[in-house]
Amino acid sequence: MLSVIGNTLLFSNLLLSFFIIFFAFKNLKINQDHVSKNIIQVSLIQSTIIIICFLTLIVAFIVSDFSLITVYQNSHTLKPFFYKISGSWGNHEGSLLLWILILTIFSFLFLISNKNHSKDFRIYTLIIQNIVISGFLIFILINSNPFSLIVPVPKEGLGLNPILQDPALAIHPPLLYIGFVGSSIYFSAAIASLLTNYNGKFFAKSIKKWVIISWIFQTLGILAGSIWAYYELGWGGYWFWDPVENSSLLPWFAMTALLHSLIVLEKRNLLYFWVILLCLLTFILSVTGTFLVRSGILNSVHTFASDPARGMYILIFLCLMVFGSIMLFFKKYKSNYHRLNFNSKESFILINNWFMIFYLATVLVGTIYPIFTDVLTNQKISVGPPFYNTVIIPILIFFLIFMSIGPQAKWIKSKQQNLILLSQICIASILINLLILTFFENYSLLSNFIIISALFLIINTFFELYKSFKNKINYAQSTSHLAFGFLIFFICLNHNFSLEKDFNLKVGDKKIFDNYSIEFENLQLVNFKNYQSVVGEFKIQNYTNNFKQNLFPEIRVYQTPSTLTYEASIRTGYLKDYYLTMSNIDRSDYYNIKFQKKPFMIWIWVSVIFISFGGIIRLFKNEN
Repeated sequence: MLSVIGNTLLFSNLLLSFFIIFFAFKNLKINQDHVSKNIIQVSLIQSTIIIICFLTLIVAFIVSDFSLITVYQNSHTLKPFFYKISGSWGNHEGSLLLWILILTIFSFLFLISNKNHSKDFRIYTLIIQNIVISGFLIFILINSNPFSLIVPVPKEGLGLNPILQDPALAIHPPLLYIGFVGSSIYFSAAIASLLTNYNGKFFAKSIKKWVIISWIFQTLGILAGSIWAYYELGWGGYWFWDPVENSSLLPWFAMTALLHSLIVLEKRNLLYFWVILLCLLTFILSVTGTFLVRSGILNSVHTFASDPARGMYILIFLCLMVFGSIMLFFKKYKSNYHRLNFNSKESFILINNWFMIFYLATVLVGTIYPIFTDVLTNQKISVGPPFYNTVIIPILIFFLIFMSIGPQAKWIKSKQQNLILLSQICIASILINLLILTFFENYSLLSNFIIISALFLIINTFFELYKSFKNKINYAQSTSHLAFGFLIFFICLNHNFSLEKDFNLKVGDKKIFDNYSIEFENLQLVNFKNYQSVVGEFKIQNYTNNFKQNLFPEIRVYQTPSTLTYEASIRTGYLKDYYLTMSNIDRSDYYNIKFQKKPFMIWIWVSVIFISFGGIIRLFKNEN
């Protein structure tokens, strides 16, 4: 029954997409300055149908309808209710349906929220968006149908991957998809702007809030995934340059550059074609990331829904989209060279963009390089943190400095920067860094420069934030920049003062190192509803400050599906986290123990939250 309902709704949605495209082209030929009510009504029906369709899939997971292949492969009667719901999008078929849901809703909302903009511009945006919707609907109906039946109907499902049964990962995909897929609407708007020669300022105003929305959700989605990887995968860190992590970071760089460039386009009507290119690039990178993850050509512990056959369809769709949009771009491109004064806000924003594109290119090369080496030399390699740290970190110093100075610049041409104030802030940053070195051990020269640069940004932005509150402007920019400065500052401290130790212990053993002792006190077996857990009890002591803490890492054994997971035990504090994992050694009473001291982890997460909070402020307060 649910299969029939779901398939009917999917086919109906595809037909409605075709109807919208047909009526939209027809409406273009009519000499009127508004979008036909029929198009708006059909678009509303389209959104309603896809919402009902997605709710149907959720219901199928809730009632454990194992007649659907997707439910059978990704659910189980013993699975907790919350994870039955999240399981509806924690698989390939369900996630694609969520993609279509976001594509459709954004299409309708853009149509009705830009009533003051050109009719032709809105219609062409709707057409392009529905072409994208149709492409994904055809894909899902042919190759990834979440309502496909299995015969005979099994009595029980295979279950959801246990590491996906987590609150952070339950919200991670929807947040990330809103960011990913949300970029489709300004991709469509960019093509529409090229087709209609729409005014740059009006174009910037039409897409600004949509760029902000997708950027906010992309930032929060990356944060949720990072937190999940920290405590669930046993990595004990905030970022590991994993290919799946990188695929989410690529469009974020493009979004961030776009967000800044829109300010210039809206304020001074400059960088129009650059903004158009960034709009195209953001969504192309989103689809590229989807292809890399779903095709199976990149190996990652994050990858849970890969299929080469499905990846091939995405690749073909991606190639058509890239070829078509880039051909149109160069056909419409006109050189509008305008000399920018170096000491101006628009110049600093453009420099900010260059930094973002440099980071984007670095991450992209590091991510896809293993693919080419595998194809050309049949050698499987991975590009890890050393490459990214070597290329990105030195440039970060200059990026932070430009971020510090740029917001103080004026439009067109600024007066000479207040060198006295900047010098004072620089001296204060150096003194604070020296104070840190007084209380803690020394760290590398490069780390010194980065911390000084981060402090320079923080102090400078504090002054800007004070002036912002006083003048009631630029809260958003100052908030995000300040939070970014703190993010880099805490990441540096975390890197320099972390402690990691690996060793083997059996029950009753004790390990002493660096003023710490770890005693393996006990081991017990605990039964839960859908898994068994081997729980270790460890006493952690720090002899320098008389700190004592018990930690309880686990080894979980799931029956459906048969899976072994290693759960970290984390003692989170305001200044540091104590992080402990254990793993079994075959045919031995010994367990491999991994102990980590991670300073300022909580402040890394808080900094990212406040970065996104700056976007929220800007969403509800119009500022340049």
